[in-house]
Amino acid sequence: MEQTNAAAASAKPIRCRAAVSRVAGQPLEMEEVEVAPPRAHEVRIKILCTSICHTDITFWRMEGLHPSIFGHEAVGVVESVGEHVREVAVGDTVVPVFTAQCSECPDCLSDRSNICSKLPDVHGFMPRDGTTRFSSASTGEPIRHFLSVSSFVEYTVVDVTHVVKLDASFPPAMACLLSCIGAAWKVAAVAQGARMRGATRIIGVDLNPDKFDVGKRLGITDFINPNDTGGKTVSEVIKEMTGGGGADYCFECIGSASVMAEAFQSSRMGWGKTILLGVIGSMAPIGIPPQDLLPGRSVIGSLFGGIKPKNDIPMLAQKYLYKELELEEFITHEMGFEEINRAFELLAQGKSLRCIIWMDGAKVTDNGE
Repeated sequence: MEQTNAAAASAKPIRCRAAVSRVAGQPLEMEEVEVAPPRAHEVRIKILCTSICHTDITFWRMEGLHPSIFGHEAVGVVESVGEHVREVAVGDTVVPVFTAQCSECPDCLSDRSNICSKLPDVHGFMPRDGTTRFSSASTGEPIRHFLSVSSFVEYTVVDVTHVVKLDASFPPAMACLLSCIGAAWKVAAVAQGARMRGATRIIGVDLNPDKFDVGKRLGITDFINPNDTGGKTVSEVIKEMTGGGGADYCFECIGSASVMAEAFQSSRMGWGKTILLGVIGSMAPIGIPPQDLLPGRSVIGSLFGGIKPKNDIPMLAQKYLYKELELEEFITHEMGFEEINRAFELLAQGKSLRCIIWMDGAKVTDNGE
């Protein structure tokens, strides 16, 4: 207790670089920000590297969320801790995650949920007090958090319930990806996760044919480009490919209401299940006729793939080290922090799967356009 209190009392504000989103859909602005010391139950982390996800792009395009520091896939080193933090210490390698696990509430204690009911997500702010730890170094203007992580910054502050400790020897670039790959593993999602769960035929749907080679290496057996179906819907093509029945499991990954409906129509009568993984950027309803649900088909949501981060991410890390889980195939680009807007463009254009952003730029090996 005395050591923790002393560490918390000695922590001072830090000034560092951040890629701040100030206008929806406009390039991020590299600014100097001030990062406050961690308060009780909080951890301040020096980010080693981060990656960009379509969820970041979805929220970046939305109005009313600015100024914000986006980013939610990262790995870093604990720089300081607040009071009552016991499970990590200064110098530990950690992965910040966007879902909390307090290990105390009914949801955290149940194997049926991964939604912490003690610390629900507070959009734009720290979960316990609804305030921010970020401000503009030049004006003092508050800057919003994102998904309880905010990793497009050299230092961030995260509640300890959103932190998972990893062995310091684990490759940092691979650690960035563990949360998204965790979703694939837990619900037998696209490509590699489905293959690992025993799927024998995996049909990928994408507008970008450049992704097909990578998909094959990850386990996808068949491909559909919606632009090349001769006027047929994707669901019609999938039913033809599966003998008229449809797929046992359908996964929607981009956050489009229309694509969610099409995924459902691609599922098999009787037991077809559609899992929604994509974060939707609008309030558009999903157009599913009620009578189509009666024959046994279902639709479920899957936040973070249903994984409990503190339990499952260390397990996934072990699977990677034992070569049971491939992560390298997902990394198509690596860049320095100052090139983050280029990384956004590549992902938005469908030219990148995952781009690792190195804060110090020392480990950059750009893998092409």
